[in-house]
Amino acid sequence: MSSKYIFLTVVIPSPSNPKYLIDVYLEPLIEELQNLWHVGVLTRDSARDETFAMRAALMWTVNDLPVYGMAFGWSSAGFMGCPVCMEDTRTFYLQNGRKACYFDCHRQFLPPDHPYRRNKKAFTKNRVKRKVVRPRLTGEQIRDWVEEFSPAVEVPLSLPDGYGFEHKWTKKSIFWELEYWSTHLIRHNLDVMHIEKNVFDNIFNTVMDIKGKTKDNLNAQKDLKIICNLNVPKTIA
Repeated sequence: MSSKYIFLTVVIPSPSNPKYLIDVYLEPLIEELQNLWHVGVLTRDSARDETFAMRAALMWTVNDLPVYGMAFGWSSAGFMGCPVCMEDTRTFYLQNGRKACYFDCHRQFLPPDHPYRRNKKAFTKNRVKRKVVRPRLTGEQIRDWVEEFSPAVEVPLSLPDGYGFEHKWTKKSIFWELEYWSTHLIRHNLDVMHIEKNVFDNIFNTVMDIKGKTKDNLNAQKDLKIICNLNVPKTIA
């Protein structure tokens, strides 16, 4: 136990990503975690020259956003993809880019009297943001919500009723089998390294106009003209 960090490797005997069926391969790990919580492991304290039952708990997971959705059970792709705002996520469809867009969602997190909320020019044109973000759901509230869904154990994955309209739950995550899981303030962390790299790559490729990788394309400029008060090139008028 001298190592500060211990990496657990899960061998998945498949040529493809299990995606939301990752819970099947996590079952042995969850069983070990339950045993560590309820029973513990007999461990020797060399300083006191005695043994004791050491117990352990899983604090959180660390992953990128797609794996976040696989582990948490709330799909992070497309509309309603935010695992915090959940079904209250305000997304819209880009007419030309043909993608779900989260532009201008951030203003709802500002204080109600913030001047940016009344700004009709710097963000979505002619739009005032009055909506106040709802309180974040507690672990107990989320646990009660997912109780009506089934674990992901079969192929193809059968999505629950209302998926994509009322919610984005794909399953009941296997992590909820840990009785202390709902008491954690943070259950899943995003890997900053991946996020920083993706953000940097997108900004760098756009500023340097890297062919095939820049986000400043014709469709993006057309959508900006629709959404914002911007002076865009006349070539797209």
